[in-house]
Amino acid sequence: MSAGGARSKARKRALDLLFAADLRRESVVESLDRAIAEGTGPTNPYTETLVRGVAEHQARIDEVLTSYAQGWTLDRMPAVDRNVLRLGVYELLYVDDVPDAVAVTEALALVRDLSTDESPSFVNGVLGAILKSKPTLV
Repeated sequence: MSAGGARSKARKRALDLLFAADLRRESVVESLDRAIAEGTGPTNPYTETLVRGVAEHQARIDEVLTSYAQGWTLDRMPAVDRNVLRLGVYELLYVDDVPDAVAVTEALALVRDLSTDESPSFVNGVLGAILKSKPTLV
């Protein structure tokens, strides 16, 4: 499996963990640590990097999303979109070895497969606006 394919699977698994913790209103780090302790944790280390990174920077990520998702509060967004956007923003702003275009493309692939018909254009618009302003955000 290519590194890209492995990372795509890692993103999907990270999304699963973020989404489940979000719905249960629990800490995603606690959820991740519990899965690891039970032996059901992610097999790809990049999943853990993503989950811990989103959790560590979530206040800033949510602040950025709130200012760029015009007309949408985080609470109004579908949970899948909200958590895909968190992953996308984390990769855009904090992961140097993932090209920006890859972060956006991967986020779009996740919502295309898992969310509403309107989600890809919404996610693309939000991440595109954030990308244009990236130099002022980091």
